[in-house]
Amino acid sequence: MPDAPAHAPGSPVPGPLAPDSIAPDPLVPGPLAPRAATPRALTHAVTLAGRGIRLSRRNTDAVVTSLMLPVMMMLVFVYFFGGAIDTGTRYVTYVVPGVLILCAGFGSAGTAVSVSEDMKGGIIDRFRSLDVGGAPVLAGHVTASVVRNLVSTALVLAVALLIGFRPAAGPAAALAAAGILLAYITAMSWLSAAVGLLAKSPEAASGFTFLVLFLPYPSSAFVPIGTMPAWLHGFADHQPVTPVIESLRGLLLGLPVGHTPWLALAWSAGFLALALGLSGVLFRSRTS
Repeated sequence: MPDAPAHAPGSPVPGPLAPDSIAPDPLVPGPLAPRAATPRALTHAVTLAGRGIRLSRRNTDAVVTSLMLPVMMMLVFVYFFGGAIDTGTRYVTYVVPGVLILCAGFGSAGTAVSVSEDMKGGIIDRFRSLDVGGAPVLAGHVTASVVRNLVSTALVLAVALLIGFRPAAGPAAALAAAGILLAYITAMSWLSAAVGLLAKSPEAASGFTFLVLFLPYPSSAFVPIGTMPAWLHGFADHQPVTPVIESLRGLLLGLPVGHTPWLALAWSAGFLALALGLSGVLFRSRTS
């Protein structure tokens, strides 16, 4: 019996199907839609933030140091030096905002070491083979740093309350103080991540700790600026840490703050913009 014709007589011979008419094969993945890139990056960042927190939890020495050092510094200043420093109020009330900034600086500086260890250990190549971009990797480190800092900040505030710190902030002022502190912690964490990319070794990255720990001292953190030598007033008045500390002190104690909170946020935003741009350039340079 002859084979049936492929088409009816007189009908046009079917040509090749148009690309839009071809049904997609569910087993063959198509190109990723651009709108799916952002959720995927957020998923990677959350996963890597969890990794950073787990790494911090396993590094017991670093966790204990980051939690206890600010508390010990506050106790030293309050009980060793507080009686000799005249601030016009109880010294524990005066010094807590400075200790919070010291705590934030120390906690965020550890991010430089973590990022440098990842760059040196080769884990970045594994992440890139899994199509994980640089932004989620760094965002994971920064998120873990922010979480560590918030825990440390809560501990410092709890100890401060035990030894006599009595804030007078209402809900709005307390929320504003928390926002300013969070902005500073985030900016310092991103800047620390950029330093970790710039450093050639974790040991070199740890040098960033000295800078962020030193910066609160020539400010109003521990003594009024007016008690410092005259040649130091200009730097102490206009360095980035001073408006953050003055904003926290004024908001927590119910004092007038003027435009100082906006200045503190401007400094944090400037550091954040610098760190984001620098970290993007450095990551591409280190991984290319």
